[in-house]
Amino acid sequence: MTTGQEHSTFDQLSVDHIRFYVRDVATKAAGFGQRYGLDLVSGRSADETSVALISNGIRLVFTEPLIRDHPGAAYLEQHGDGVADVALRTGDAGAAFAEAVRRGAKPISGPSEKDGRVTAAIAGFGDVVHTFVEYRDGASTLPPGFAAGAEVTAQATAGLREVDHFAVCLEAGQLDPTVDFYVAVLDFATIFEERIVVGSQAMLSKVVQSRSGAVTLTLIEPDVTRDPGQIDQFIKNHGGAGVQHVALTTDDIVRSVGTLVERDVEFLATPSTYYDLLAQRLELSRHEVGELRALNLLVDEDHDGQLYQIFARSTHPKNTFFMEIIERAGARTFGSGNIKALYEAVELQRSKQEPQ
Repeated sequence: MTTGQEHSTFDQLSVDHIRFYVRDVATKAAGFGQRYGLDLVSGRSADETSVALISNGIRLVFTEPLIRDHPGAAYLEQHGDGVADVALRTGDAGAAFAEAVRRGAKPISGPSEKDGRVTAAIAGFGDVVHTFVEYRDGASTLPPGFAAGAEVTAQATAGLREVDHFAVCLEAGQLDPTVDFYVAVLDFATIFEERIVVGSQAMLSKVVQSRSGAVTLTLIEPDVTRDPGQIDQFIKNHGGAGVQHVALTTDDIVRSVGTLVERDVEFLATPSTYYDLLAQRLELSRHEVGELRALNLLVDEDHDGQLYQIFARSTHPKNTFFMEIIERAGARTFGSGNIKALYEAVELQRSKQEPQ
């Protein structure tokens, strides 16, 4: 592992694309692209059909396996639709792969080049892998597997910009080993940690981030000293560790979420009492309380500023994956204050509804 300002093979890691394995790529990609304002790029090979969904720095790839021995077939059997690959862009995929394996990463596939794009993959957490992606001079900047001249179906933008972070649910006891892996193998650093208590439940969380600051994983495990909660439920329904949600950024969450609502994206509701209590927590630096209330938007703050966020309602059959929309107005943390504030608001609302 390198320290300080010492040069590292992993200095410039960024999110290249996120691959989802899905059972019905045509329906899933078209619906998701239209609702979230992501352009569609189609690709097909003998063993899979894929659609890339792209806008600004967001690059999602939905892949449907066409043969039984495709790795996606086993993934779908175990987990259903979900994130299978958080692909990492690097200036030298071969060197990144070799160094990661030298440091203890499990190799999935060695370096190979096609159309000027070099890829190599290692195991990450659960059944999620990390594919290193290198684009050589003159290569198409579309994700690997998509031709430079592929047909693009444009969608009306929703103002979404890039991937902010991934929330990852881990089995109890796997938080520290997973953190150690990212720190020792990929030179990530732990930037935040906390224990969140909500009623009789609790979870432990540590956030790791790449040296470039462009890849952030919020790693979460259940606190087994408390009652089972949402993390335990995810692990059970998903069949192991995995990505619970992906957060996408916007410069104006009121405008973006308003657009998404018009396109039939459903978001989690927030009790009215949350907004009644808001003035006791903070003074808004952007937007108005009425705007937040109308769209169920949440707000939190840390020493660096505020963040505004909302979670989409899961449309997954197993309720194991959803999206988050987030606007950062300086804040660098992840809205844990909202979890406590929402719990307090729900309790206040419940008490008002109880017979006197």
